[in-house]
Amino acid sequence: MSLDLKRQFIAQLVESSRLLRNYIDHRAKARGTTRAQWIVLFRLREQEGLSQVDLADVLELQPISLVRLLDRLVEHGLLERRPDPRDRRANRLFLTRSGRQLVDDLDSLRNAIACDVLRDVPDAHVESGLAMLRQVKDRIKTLAEGPETVAAK
Repeated sequence: MSLDLKRQFIAQLVESSRLLRNYIDHRAKARGTTRAQWIVLFRLREQEGLSQVDLADVLELQPISLVRLLDRLVEHGLLERRPDPRDRRANRLFLTRSGRQLVDDLDSLRNAIACDVLRDVPDAHVESGLAMLRQVKDRIKTLAEGPETVAAK
Protein backbone atom coordinates (compact mmCIF):
# COMPACT_ATOMS: atom_id res chain seq x y z
CA MET A 1 0.00 0.00 0.00
CA SER A 2 1.35 3.39 -0.91
CA LEU A 3 2.19 6.04 1.66
CA ASP A 4 -0.26 8.43 0.01
CA LEU A 5 -3.10 5.90 0.36
CA LYS A 6 -2.24 5.35 4.04
CA ARG A 7 -2.25 9.10 4.67
CA GLN A 8 -5.61 9.47 2.92
CA PHE A 9 -7.03 6.65 5.05
CA ILE A 10 -5.85 8.27 8.31
CA ALA A 11 -7.18 11.68 7.21
CA GLN A 12 -10.59 10.15 6.40
CA LEU A 13 -10.63 8.27 9.69
CA VAL A 14 -9.89 11.42 11.69
CA GLU A 15 -12.44 13.53 9.79
CA SER A 16 -15.14 10.84 9.94
CA SER A 17 -14.57 10.40 13.66
CA ARG A 18 -14.90 14.14 14.26
CA LEU A 19 -18.09 14.35 12.18
CA LEU A 20 -19.60 11.33 13.91
CA ARG A 21 -18.83 12.76 17.38
CA ASN A 22 -20.48 16.05 16.38
CA TYR A 23 -23.51 14.23 14.96
CA ILE A 24 -23.90 12.14 18.12
CA ASP A 25 -23.47 15.27 20.28
CA HIS A 26 -26.26 16.99 18.33
CA ARG A 27 -28.60 14.00 18.60
CA ALA A 28 -27.83 13.47 22.31
CA LYS A 29 -28.42 17.16 23.05
CA ALA A 30 -31.92 16.84 21.58
CA ARG A 31 -32.53 14.19 24.28
CA GLY A 32 -31.23 16.45 27.04
CA THR A 33 -27.89 14.73 27.50
CA THR A 34 -24.33 14.85 26.22
CA ARG A 35 -22.19 12.24 24.52
CA ALA A 36 -19.90 12.19 27.57
CA GLN A 37 -22.85 11.57 29.93
CA TRP A 38 -24.18 8.95 27.55
CA ILE A 39 -20.86 7.05 27.62
CA VAL A 40 -20.80 7.05 31.44
CA LEU A 41 -24.41 5.86 31.67
CA PHE A 42 -23.88 3.04 29.16
CA ARG A 43 -20.73 1.85 30.92
CA LEU A 44 -22.44 1.86 34.32
CA ARG A 45 -25.36 -0.11 32.96
CA GLU A 46 -22.84 -2.75 31.88
CA GLN A 47 -20.73 -2.56 35.06
CA GLU A 48 -22.84 -1.09 37.82
CA GLY A 49 -21.05 -0.60 41.12
CA LEU A 50 -17.71 0.51 39.68
CA SER A 51 -15.68 2.86 41.80
CA GLN A 52 -15.02 6.35 40.44
CA VAL A 53 -11.34 5.45 39.99
CA ASP A 54 -12.16 2.24 38.10
CA LEU A 55 -14.65 4.06 35.88
CA ALA A 56 -12.06 6.73 35.07
CA ASP A 57 -9.60 3.99 34.10
CA VAL A 58 -12.13 2.17 31.93
CA LEU A 59 -13.14 5.38 30.14
CA GLU A 60 -9.52 6.59 29.92
CA LEU A 61 -10.42 9.89 31.59
CA GLN A 62 -8.64 11.95 34.19
CA PRO A 63 -10.40 11.40 37.54
CA ILE A 64 -10.99 15.15 38.03
CA SER A 65 -12.78 15.39 34.65
CA LEU A 66 -14.95 12.41 35.53
CA VAL A 67 -15.88 13.83 38.95
CA ARG A 68 -17.44 16.92 37.36
CA LEU A 69 -19.36 14.76 34.93
CA LEU A 70 -20.57 12.48 37.73
CA ASP A 71 -21.61 15.50 39.79
CA ARG A 72 -23.88 16.63 36.93
CA LEU A 73 -25.39 13.15 36.59
CA VAL A 74 -26.07 13.05 40.35
CA GLU A 75 -27.64 16.54 40.21
CA HIS A 76 -29.96 15.35 37.41
CA GLY A 77 -30.98 12.29 39.46
CA LEU A 78 -29.49 9.81 36.97
CA LEU A 79 -26.76 8.40 39.14
CA GLU A 80 -26.03 7.85 42.79
CA ARG A 81 -22.83 7.44 44.72
CA ARG A 82 -22.82 4.87 47.47
CA PRO A 83 -20.02 4.42 49.99
CA ASP A 84 -17.76 1.47 49.29
CA PRO A 85 -18.19 -0.92 52.23
CA ARG A 86 -14.53 -2.01 51.94
CA ASP A 87 -12.96 1.43 51.49
CA ARG A 88 -14.59 4.38 53.21
CA ARG A 89 -12.63 6.82 51.00
CA ALA A 90 -14.21 5.44 47.83
CA ASN A 91 -17.67 5.59 46.27
CA ARG A 92 -19.42 3.02 44.12
CA LEU A 93 -21.61 4.25 41.25
CA PHE A 94 -25.14 3.09 40.51
CA LEU A 95 -27.79 4.19 38.06
CA THR A 96 -31.05 5.47 39.47
CA ARG A 97 -34.40 4.42 38.02
CA SER A 98 -34.35 7.64 35.91
CA GLY A 99 -30.79 6.91 34.78
CA ARG A 100 -31.76 3.42 33.70
CA GLN A 101 -34.77 4.78 31.80
CA LEU A 102 -32.59 7.34 30.02
CA VAL A 103 -30.05 4.67 29.00
CA ASP A 104 -32.88 2.51 27.65
CA ASP A 105 -34.20 5.52 25.71
CA LEU A 106 -30.71 6.21 24.40
CA ASP A 107 -30.53 2.64 23.06
CA SER A 108 -33.14 3.58 20.50
CA LEU A 109 -31.15 6.70 19.62
CA ARG A 110 -27.98 4.64 19.23
CA ASN A 111 -29.86 2.27 16.91
CA ALA A 112 -31.22 5.19 14.88
CA ILE A 113 -27.77 6.76 14.52
CA ALA A 114 -26.24 3.46 13.39
CA CYS A 115 -29.01 2.97 10.82
CA ASP A 116 -28.80 6.57 9.57
CA VAL A 117 -25.02 6.63 9.26
CA LEU A 118 -24.66 3.18 7.67
CA ARG A 119 -27.76 3.28 5.47
CA ASP A 120 -27.11 1.67 2.08
CA VAL A 121 -23.71 0.34 3.15
CA PRO A 122 -23.64 -3.43 2.48
CA ASP A 123 -23.14 -5.68 5.52
CA ALA A 124 -19.96 -7.10 3.95
CA HIS A 125 -18.45 -3.60 3.81
CA VAL A 126 -19.41 -2.92 7.42
CA GLU A 127 -17.85 -6.22 8.52
CA SER A 128 -14.66 -5.54 6.59
CA GLY A 129 -14.49 -1.95 7.87
CA LEU A 130 -15.01 -3.16 11.43
CA ALA A 131 -12.18 -5.68 11.06
CA MET A 132 -9.90 -2.95 9.69
CA LEU A 133 -10.79 -0.54 12.51
CA ARG A 134 -10.04 -3.23 15.10
CA GLN A 135 -6.62 -3.78 13.52
CA VAL A 136 -5.93 -0.04 13.50
CA LYS A 137 -7.05 0.29 17.14
CA ASP A 138 -4.85 -2.63 18.23
CA ARG A 139 -1.88 -1.17 16.35
CA ILE A 140 -2.39 2.24 17.95
CA LYS A 141 -2.51 0.64 21.41
CA THR A 142 0.71 -1.24 20.65
CA LEU A 143 2.42 1.93 19.44
CA ALA A 144 1.24 3.80 22.53
CA GLU A 145 2.89 1.18 24.75
CA GLY A 146 6.28 2.35 23.55
CA PRO A 147 8.98 1.48 21.02
CA GLU A 148 10.32 -1.45 23.03
CA THR A 149 6.93 -3.21 22.82
CA VAL A 150 6.62 -2.59 19.08
CA ALA A 151 10.12 -3.98 18.47
CA ALA A 152 9.27 -7.14 20.43
CA LYS A 153 6.15 -7.90 18.38
